[in-house]
Amino acid sequence: MIEVKNLHKGFGDVQVLKGITTSFQEGKTSLIIGQSGAGKTVLLKSLIGLHTPEKGTISFDGRVNTKFSVKEKQQWRQEIGMVFQGSALFDSQTVEENVMFPLKMFTRQSQGEMLERVNFVLDRVNLENSNKKLPGELSGGMQKRVAIARAIVMNPKYLFCDEPNSGLDPQTATVIDNLIQEITEEYQITTVINTHDMNSVMEIGEKIIFLQNGRKAWEGSSEEMFKTDNEAVVSFVYSSNLFKKVREAYLNETK
Repeated sequence: MIEVKNLHKGFGDVQVLKGITTSFQEGKTSLIIGQSGAGKTVLLKSLIGLHTPEKGTISFDGRVNTKFSVKEKQQWRQEIGMVFQGSALFDSQTVEENVMFPLKMFTRQSQGEMLERVNFVLDRVNLENSNKKLPGELSGGMQKRVAIARAIVMNPKYLFCDEPNSGLDPQTATVIDNLIQEITEEYQITTVINTHDMNSVMEIGEKIIFLQNGRKAWEGSSEEMFKTDNEAVVSFVYSSNLFKKVREAYLNETK
């Protein structure tokens, strides 16, 4: 579980995060949404330790990350998996080498032990027998699955995803969404996803945090989002005719 309390973060005279308080549950997919400039990326980078808050705390299972010793910080970083926007694979390395990279960096496992783990996670993301391929030989969806395999190869407690569906067609995006949710539930990971994809929000949004101008304007489940009267949420989420019709149909069914 990750707990965020009264988080503030700014750059120069610009205050980006303005007192955000929320939590992210183990075994659940939590999505951060909001307009560009709302503070989503700064919040995500604060969660993974790339930004240090000026005020407030971020706790990982009761441990405040800014109070970690050097050794504790090293251990904590090994508990984190990250799926970057665009996958961020090493182009000159094979799938196997990309996925094995964290194991080589953080563990003392033998080559055989590392290969066994790599094969296990590649099988889990349905990429068995892809070990020797280069990223350039893979589709965008397959590259994203390699990125997910690399993110979970260390068996993390916490998984962070930055726009995991960026650049993917809707069908492939749904496959990636389902895969992330399945892995989250299967391994009881605390998963946080920064996204603009409203299909993801509706499909796997077990908890949604809506940011507006650096503040938490609303939070709840995707089902609760259908029913909310929060003007900012309704304006943002239901700006398209499709989602307006879906919401109207849902509200009519529940009357």
